[in-house]
Order: sequence, then structure tokens, then C-alpha cells
Amino acid sequence: MSKEVRNLAPKEVWNMFADLNAVPRPSKKEERIIQFMVNFGKQLNLETSVDKVGNVIIKKPATKGFENRKTVVLQSHLDMVHQKNNDTVFDFEKEGIKMRVDGDWVKANGTTLGADNGLGVAAIMAVLASNTIQHPNLEALFTIDEETGMTGAKGLEGGILEGDILLNLDTEEDDEIGMGCAGGVDITATKSYSDETIPNHFIAYKLEVRGLSGGHSGMDIIKGLGNANKLMNRLHYSTINAIQICEVDGGSLRNAIPRESTSIIVTDKNNDKFVESALLIEIDKIKKEFKTLEPNLEINFSSTEVPETSLGKETSKSLIKAIYAAVNGVYRMSPDIDGLVETSNNIARVIVKNGAIKIGCLTRSSSESNKFDLANSLKSAFELAGFDVTFSGEYPGWQPNINSEILEIVANLYENLHGEKANVAACHAGLECGILGQNYPEMDMVSFGPTIRGAHSPDERASISSTQKFWEFLLEILKNTPKK
Repeated sequence: MSKEVRNLAPKEVWNMFADLNAVPRPSKKEERIIQFMVNFGKQLNLETSVDKVGNVIIKKPATKGFENRKTVVLQSHLDMVHQKNNDTVFDFEKEGIKMRVDGDWVKANGTTLGADNGLGVAAIMAVLASNTIQHPNLEALFTIDEETGMTGAKGLEGGILEGDILLNLDTEEDDEIGMGCAGGVDITATKSYSDETIPNHFIAYKLEVRGLSGGHSGMDIIKGLGNANKLMNRLHYSTINAIQICEVDGGSLRNAIPRESTSIIVTDKNNDKFVESALLIEIDKIKKEFKTLEPNLEINFSSTEVPETSLGKETSKSLIKAIYAAVNGVYRMSPDIDGLVETSNNIARVIVKNGAIKIGCLTRSSSESNKFDLANSLKSAFELAGFDVTFSGEYPGWQPNINSEILEIVANLYENLHGEKANVAACHAGLECGILGQNYPEMDMVSFGPTIRGAHSPDERASISSTQKFWEFLLEILKNTPKK
């Protein structure tokens, strides 16, 4: 599998990507990939360091004739989202990603591929390792933990970097040049409950929602894809007066639209026909609504062993109503940029078990005021149901700079190379540029990258032809950076 990928063009990038994907690198467990990058830099005899939070910085002097150009920071993040299909046996902490080629796409076998942001990292590594590529003084910044808190970018202190320009290689459409992004905040609602003994005359059902597309909770939120947690809650609501919830396990990471959810409910055995009929009616409604967007959606229920305890009737109702009231999906479109989502929320994780309920959301917005308007709306909905609500992991958006020198250069180069204008835009995702700009406010920034589909899901795939296009674009930019 890896050999097939290594033979793709540009070989220098795909070989680095294969090396990178051989190293486990889930978010918050980046020790091995940090050491891998340190070894890589030192083997090239380049100045290599690790800052106090774990970011790796590798510096390379300018090639001959480029000493008078502005210093460029090449930046990508080392960690990757770890998602897999339920039937895939894989340990992200011990195994390297298993890749395959499918037409113009590189994919993984039942897991995320790590092209987000591994292809950016690989391209920077290829530049650092080359003896022929022309470039100015370079500072390669490999940040950690971008996917689950951006703690690497947050922890990077001012004064470590000397660069004038930052090229963030973390955009997922090869015709797009990023000039701004959304900020975000994590919302966590928790509640304890007293287990109630289930009467002997109750029966139990196991409910399953699976086969949804999932995807990036920022970039894909505009598509209106199914959210497994919201769909499961619709099933619960359709039988709200007859059931009690015993367990729920839905979704996983905050930045991934949840693809799967399971729950166990109980009801009086005399309600069996009503409950089964109500579920079938709701399942039919949902499948009709999502038949175009979610062709692989599966919703099933079956009889199962009756647990010993449940949330009880009233706590179950309260939970169902709270999730129903919580906003999910697009909250507001940008009034300034056509087609751009301004504010959204992803109900990413719902877990009910052992006397505790926990609901995790990620709210995004390019407007700080609207970010907290929606966050407070969610907080209110959960607090009315008796939940404790906390905000954490807050990070700012990246405000567009229409007078950016590097933006003008990059946009003109794209048009000269391809005979058409690039899509210069802000995106509804969390890029590290906004955070990095806090400690480096004078640094001029743009973002671009190869085409990647299905990021944050096991359907993640990277375009081979687009990677070649991205690589040639990067080299052209490095040759045309402005003078000091």
C-alpha cells in the first residue's frame, strides 16, 4: 500500500507523507511525531528546536540569490483527527495509517487519512530536504494539537519566530486562498442523575443510527448533513411519553459531525406496539428527508436485554427536550461574504451512562459577538434542563486583511499559472492564523492547500492531481516572495 503511494507524483511530497503516516499522531498524544520531526531536522543539519508546549521549529537559510527576500514561515499542524468505522479494527496510538490509491484519490482503509494536515507537513518537509528548490530564509513551524484545542498555536510565544510572512498550508480546496477564518468555543453540558430501578414488566430496545457521511464540523456544516445525535433524539422524542432512557453513546470528536449513535430505552411492555409504531413512523420521515444527502443512512431498533436501571421518566424527558432545543447546524450566514457560514454549532458528543450525562458542542463564528450569542443560547437551553454548562477552548477568528501584500502576490501567481482567478475567501473553520496573529500581529498571512474531501471522517481522501498542483504553486510562491 505504502509503496503504491510513494510512487505518486510529486514523489518528494508523497514519500514524506508516507513517512509521516507511519508514525501514530493523534491529537494530544504527539510525543512520537514531535521526536520524528526533531530527528528529521537534525538529520538535515538544520537548526531545530522544540518550544515549551511541543511545537517544532526548523530553520533553513535562503538559497543563493534569495538572501534579500523577506523571511517566510511555513506552517502546518502535526496532529490528525482519529476517526474509524465501527467495523474497522485499528489502534491510532500504535499503528501507522494504512493507505491505498483509488483513481485520483489516496484513501485510508476504514480510518481518517491524516491528509489534514499531513500533506501540508509533508510539503514543508520536502522543501526543507531539497537541495534544488529556490527559497528565502525559512522557518518551518509544526504546531501540535490543532484539532482538539489549538494549544500549540496558543502556546507559541512571541519572539520565537522572525518571519515576515506566514504560509499556512491547511486549506482543503486547491483553488482557494484563505484570508480569514472562524473562531470557536467548546461548550460542555453535564448533569448527574440518580439511577431508577426498572420495573419487572418493562421491555427494552436498542436503537442505532449509522451510515451518515459525517465530515468537518466547520467546512461541511453548510451541507445540511445528518447529525447522529440530533436524529437519535428525534427517535426518543417520538416516544417521549412512553419511554425511559438507559444509555446513549453518540458521536466522538467536537470537530467531526457525528456519524453514529446508539441508545437503549425501556418501556412498559403494554406500550410495545405504540413505541414500535412511533419509531417506524419517525424513521420513515427521517429517511425521506435525508434520502438525497445521506443515501447510506441506516436506522434500526431491536429488542434487547433489560438493564437494571434507567434515568427515570422525568430526567429522560428533560434530556430529550434539552437536546431538541439546542441549535445544531448553521445559525447565521455571513452578511458580508456571499455563501459563507458566519455562525454554527455542532452537537458532537452525547453520552449517558453510570449516573452522568455529558453533551459536548463546538460553536464556530467569524463574529465574536455572534459566537457568544449562540453559545449563550445553548447554555440557556441546557441550564433550563438542570445542566451545568462550561465554556472552554475559546480561540479567535482570523480577520481578513484586504491590503495584504502576500495575498496579492499569491492571488496573481495563481491566475498566471492557471488562467483563472483563485477563490480568495474566508472559511468557516478554525485555522491557526488567528491565534498566531495575536503574538505576531505584523506577520502577513495566507492559507492554501491541496483538495481534500471528507476530512475528519473515515471517508477522508486526498486528490493526487491536486497535490501536484498545490506543490507547483508552493514552489512558485517561494520563488516570488517580496524583498525586504
